[in-house]
Amino acid sequence: SAAGSRAGERDRSIWKSHGADRADPPSANWRRRTASPPRRPTKPDLADAVGRSVADLIAPDLHVLFCGINPGLYSAATGHHFARPGNRFWPSLHAAGFTARILHAWEERELLTDHLGITNLVARATVAAAELSADELVDGRAILLRKVHKFRPRWVAVLGIGAYRLAFAEPKANPGRQASSFGSAGLWVLPTPAGSTPAHHVRDPRALSRRFAGAQPQESGAEPP
Repeated sequence: SAAGSRAGERDRSIWKSHGADRADPPSANWRRRTASPPRRPTKPDLADAVGRSVADLIAPDLHVLFCGINPGLYSAATGHHFARPGNRFWPSLHAAGFTARILHAWEERELLTDHLGITNLVARATVAAAELSADELVDGRAILLRKVHKFRPRWVAVLGIGAYRLAFAEPKANPGRQASSFGSAGLWVLPTPAGSTPAHHVRDPRALSRRFAGAQPQESGAEPP
């Protein structure tokens, strides 16, 4: 219908304004984000979420842009980042001192008030990140760099050392601060917060996150190298 067409055009306009590099919004429910718990997705919901995306949580001049690997089905079905129960992102964010309390995934927009944002290397949702090809990860790095040029975050924190090694062609990289910058941003690699994924031999992932968080106030007045 004409009304549906106008709504779709409006959605695409808003989606583009969030800095995404694709023409279509990820799903209908991203428009309905509110600070209230979403309905728990059913098995059919999760099956239908394959290939969907979650809109970037992004704004100019962030202190940190956290970059996941790609959305899981639970996140894609609910329209919120790191939404699956058991995901360590939100507890780790609080334990590291980035947030005053443990936020729920559906409260993610509160991060923007703390100058924090979230994006992904690859937009499409899969059952597991292992389903992504190396080419998708490499392409994701290029898309991420365009976002850095556009929004100029102070730091980019990639969440997942294995994906980072492939996407950035750094097979020997270790978690922590990287020697090279990424566009105008400083670059850190932190363990993936996915509950089912090992932390790649990092003894204390939260300690690493706290070290990253502790660097922010001391270096907040300077441009990252």
